[in-house]
Amino acid sequence: MAQGGMVVTPHHLASQTAIMILRQGGTAIEAMVAAAATIAVVYPHMNSIGGDGFWLIVPPNGVPVAIEACGAAGSLANLDFFKDMKYIPHKGPKSAITVAGTIGGWAEALNYATENGHKTIPISELLADAIKYAEQGFPISSSQERGNKRYNTTYSNKEFKHTFKPDIMRLGDVLYQKELANTLKQLANDGLDSFYRGDLAKVLVEDMAALGMPITEADLANYKAIRRTPLKLQHTSGELFNLPPPTQGVLSLSILGMLDELHIDGKNESQFVHAAVEATKQAFLLRDKYITDPKYMTVNAQSLLSNQSINKMTQQINLAYASSEGKGVGPGDTIWMGIMDNKGYSVSFIQSIYHVYGSGVVLPKTGILWQNRGISFNLKKYHIRCLEPGKKPFHTLNPAAALLNDGRIMIYGSRGGDGQPQYQAAIFHRYVVQRMNLEQSVFAPRWLYGPTQDHENYTLEIESRFSEETINELKALGHNVKLLPDFSEDVGQGGALVRHKNGILEGAWDPRSNGFAVGF
Repeated sequence: MAQGGMVVTPHHLASQTAIMILRQGGTAIEAMVAAAATIAVVYPHMNSIGGDGFWLIVPPNGVPVAIEACGAAGSLANLDFFKDMKYIPHKGPKSAITVAGTIGGWAEALNYATENGHKTIPISELLADAIKYAEQGFPISSSQERGNKRYNTTYSNKEFKHTFKPDIMRLGDVLYQKELANTLKQLANDGLDSFYRGDLAKVLVEDMAALGMPITEADLANYKAIRRTPLKLQHTSGELFNLPPPTQGVLSLSILGMLDELHIDGKNESQFVHAAVEATKQAFLLRDKYITDPKYMTVNAQSLLSNQSINKMTQQINLAYASSEGKGVGPGDTIWMGIMDNKGYSVSFIQSIYHVYGSGVVLPKTGILWQNRGISFNLKKYHIRCLEPGKKPFHTLNPAAALLNDGRIMIYGSRGGDGQPQYQAAIFHRYVVQRMNLEQSVFAPRWLYGPTQDHENYTLEIESRFSEETINELKALGHNVKLLPDFSEDVGQGGALVRHKNGILEGAWDPRSNGFAVGF
């Protein structure tokens, strides 16, 4: 616990960067930009500046604001681009088809801070640590080593292989990203906007054209991160917030809404897990029926969180047996971070390139690893997520926040594709409803329903720290249970922070990650 500021990230170097900015008097927003830059360098298997990001900011007045920093499909990314293909490949230039939005999100967040009367720290200072680690190197983490071992090398361009060497780099080996360091220096000198409309943008476009990516100079120039009104769920314990479409924020909120409707108190552990999994299945059905780029949606996402909608899904849940309904979209590799300052700002943030090392494409002149978020599109003409130029892909990313009835403010989240809403449900419910302490809520064993990178079966994977009684009861309820190690990355890398009514800040990190919680 602390009073001056609190940071939770999945990598210790990013935590140190953020706390340094807070100690200089910076806001949680500035600290998050700095941490986002650092973690884009030191956790490259999970995220990069060639990816997307989403912000959920709770300001001192308590009215949350969201920033959507995701890019759309390039203007050349149409169905003809994938002629004679049944699906979008997971790696290579044909998976790198959307504009990277996260840099635009950093810029918009800093604009928001300035508009609210905060003189922001120069971008050169916010990027200083990231530049240092890219240029001088850093020892790779255990998580990156695992990512290297799991990485599918069916496609990697020569720049990727030269930089990341996933076949040989292991824990403690020093990784250098010289080209990326130069790019970050250019952003520090020319400003973040140069990524989209400056000299840097011209270099990006040259590289993308040479690689056969369908993103043009106009696509970059037309990009801007957007402020959104967050989705809100009225919960017995308070108001819960998450990101609107194209994210699956509605899924995360609806799961907690169904658990609330069912009056699940968590005293029976197997009932809690079972109810959460069954709620997840119902939420998957809702998500896959409606959620896409909001410009293409036929319903208002907030209406999907109405009492009537939550009640309708809840009625489909059988607490006595596992249903076979509800399919997920698969895993995702991402980072979630949370920061609170002593000025009243709380920031829940997520940044991603989707799968391990994204598209596997590194732009030669800039060293930027590009995301493969475009694989969320479908190539079937009348599918709600059918690919179209300028259309935003469906996103699993969804940072969360809550304004509790007793005055506490909570921010929380996790990486993990389909798992994100499930891990959010575990952390929030355990802390708020079951009244575990914050650290226990994050440390406690978790589960994942759905496919992973290692298999496509719809199993219920649970950490082996669950009691034998709980495991047997879940099997008896009809779940196809698979045991994971005690602390497994397969159930995410999460975290949570709480601003108590007296101003004390509390943070909890995830031992499944390489980070920590730090405050002052």
